[in-house]
Amino acid sequence: MSTLCLVTGANGHLGNTLVRALLARGDKVRAGVRNLDNRASFEGLACELVYAELQDKVAMRKALEGVDVLYQVAAVFRHWARDPNAEIIQPNINGTRLLLEAAAEAGVRRIVYVSSVAAVGHNGQLLDEACWNDEASNPYYLSKILSERMAWKVAQEHDLWMVSVLPSAMIGPNANRLTDTMSFLAAVQGRRVPLDPNFHFNFVDVRDVAEGMIQAAEKGRSGQRYILANRYSSPLAVLIDAANHIGPGHRLPPLAPRWLLLGLAWLQERLARVTGKPAELLVSQVRLFYGVRQEYSIAKAQAELGYCPRPPEQALRAAFGYLAVRGTGGVIALI
Repeated sequence: MSTLCLVTGANGHLGNTLVRALLARGDKVRAGVRNLDNRASFEGLACELVYAELQDKVAMRKALEGVDVLYQVAAVFRHWARDPNAEIIQPNINGTRLLLEAAAEAGVRRIVYVSSVAAVGHNGQLLDEACWNDEASNPYYLSKILSERMAWKVAQEHDLWMVSVLPSAMIGPNANRLTDTMSFLAAVQGRRVPLDPNFHFNFVDVRDVAEGMIQAAEKGRSGQRYILANRYSSPLAVLIDAANHIGPGHRLPPLAPRWLLLGLAWLQERLARVTGKPAELLVSQVRLFYGVRQEYSIAKAQAELGYCPRPPEQALRAAFGYLAVRGTGGVIALI
């Protein structure tokens, strides 16, 4: 008998990749979306499309009826807003609480909650699942930290079987709309990165994260966190090398000094306040990322889930190849 799964955020990069992986296994899938008219991501997929708005507990309770496994993927993924508490932080926290309460009422057997390495942090050292970030200046980071803590609180109160997975920067296929991470790759590929920001991102193929989530539902231990990342981070030079494997001619731009990036970020934030157009670079991002390697221990996921991600160089080549075929209209985004 196949398992009935609900994937929230099913038209997003990770959500859509997970839907495809579950269907390939023979599972029954409900694809939760906020707009039922937006079906482009589901063409040819034998899944049930359902309305799933995390702030609407009644709708979530209906979507969860009869569900065996909930994959909670949906979240507000923004680093800037005019009112970050109202537009980013509280929606992620409240959405988590309402959804897990609805899951408890529906009798869902297992929950895989998608957090982020943002909730672990990064400081150039090798970090594992025991680490919790205390970052408060970046609203998206803060929302992921507080949302995961809320998830564990509700899971404990309702005695829910739950694991959390903590992906790093996801790249690869099935990006119906380019994420900020994929937009950065598109900018590199389009030679629209004039300076090296000295950011060292930890890239992971989105397909490996989806497979890790499925294994977490089957093999994970309730109450545990699992980092789904790569062991090492990648500077811009590694991205340039990967891009040259798809189309030669890319060169590493000059290194941007930290003071310059801070100044540009400060100006962008002030301009965003006036225009309402999101800033592409924030002061908090420069402080978080400049010169800091994002490196994680994936030993726990490897040992308990059989997690085996593609090396970042391979994942980057695949992502650039996907973008080349897809065609890009991405703008530069340094996150």
